[in-house]
Amino acid sequence: MSTPASSTPASSTPASSTPASSTAASSGPNGFAMPRPGPAPAPAPAPAPAPGHGPAAARTGGATADRATPERATAERATAERATAERATPERATADGAGGKTGTEASEHDALLAPGAILELADDRQARLIARILGDLDREFIGLAPVKDRVREIGALLLVDRLRGRYGLSSSRPSLHMCFTGSPGTGKTTLAARMGELLRELGYLRRGQLVSVTRDDLVGQYVGHTAPKTKEVLKRAMGGVLLIDEAYYLYRPDNERDYGQEAIEILLQFMEAHRDDLVVILAGYRSRMDVFFQSNPGMASRIGHHIEFPDFSLDELMQIAELMLEREEYLLAPAARDAFREYIGLRMRQPRFANARSMRNAIDRLRLRQARRIVASGGLIGRDDLMQLTVADVRGSRVFDDTLATPPPAGHSLDGPPAGHSLDGPPPAGDPLTALAG
Repeated sequence: MSTPASSTPASSTPASSTPASSTAASSGPNGFAMPRPGPAPAPAPAPAPAPGHGPAAARTGGATADRATPERATAERATAERATAERATPERATADGAGGKTGTEASEHDALLAPGAILELADDRQARLIARILGDLDREFIGLAPVKDRVREIGALLLVDRLRGRYGLSSSRPSLHMCFTGSPGTGKTTLAARMGELLRELGYLRRGQLVSVTRDDLVGQYVGHTAPKTKEVLKRAMGGVLLIDEAYYLYRPDNERDYGQEAIEILLQFMEAHRDDLVVILAGYRSRMDVFFQSNPGMASRIGHHIEFPDFSLDELMQIAELMLEREEYLLAPAARDAFREYIGLRMRQPRFANARSMRNAIDRLRLRQARRIVASGGLIGRDDLMQLTVADVRGSRVFDDTLATPPPAGHSLDGPPAGHSLDGPPPAGDPLTALAG
């Protein structure tokens, strides 16, 4: 801020200390030194400090200036906060409303078209992206035909809505909040992540990240604890997908002092107020989710898509297991493959079966038994030995034990190690690993 000339005494501008051959300085407008033409102009002295500035103001923290122009301090703070936010998320400046694309890309595929213009879907970038995502879905998900069909319908609807917008046709934003129901291990979390990617590519979400939580992440343990926890989770999920697993545990009518209802009310507010920037997916067993919706009609009315995940068949589970083994670079011998198929059939009829999750656990146990066999045998070991899983590795599972026809006792796993073995503790006496260590 310039200092008026009248406020600066003539004596405040010091005389030049340069030799006679140098150019002298005279006081010009606003108190600044103005050099006369000459070979070596002297540096201009600083203007006299205005009230509220300079060393005195620095010692007092500039309080006088803040009181004099409060709106300026507020504007500067707002500018600094915006700059910090843009540095933290550089993509946001060009990605808001464009699904993470650059400004040029967004303008190209969102530009208005003439009424008579014709589009070729095969050449549309968004159509190609959707085709790629759905192709990945087909390759990564075994079975689940009804789920894939529903995802294709949602993707097609969103693409058509975007195309309508390019022609200037009105198109209201559909409700994208969803409910995934089905048994554990049927791919609900994985599909939620794919939905985030799909919605980001179509421009319906800014970031498309997946935030997966349960009741413990949302509900507090005392008065005033639930709201901050729930809002913090929602803040992290903004611009993406919030998956609430086993959402029915949020509501506990038998406990009057439970704070789950407070979390539900906050979720409802955000689902409505931020429907353009947040997709909430509730997941759990269908029967329990039905009861949850009956008790919370406000939540039920905000869910636009209910997707049921069926259990996998034996053939599909075998394909899933082989895909997992291929990624881990393991091979089942022909006899071992037949034995593993038999294992799956037995395991499906026993308690706590969790579809693909049980296949992952079974493969982990196979690797443990293979490692134990290799170490116990000693001798020369080749690459094929480290990849091959034998029939003995498969039939070492307790699932083949006829004594487990009845449900196992609480705390025991059908896929766990034999009695007396602990995965975390030392091996029992006589174990080959103990002999090698000795």
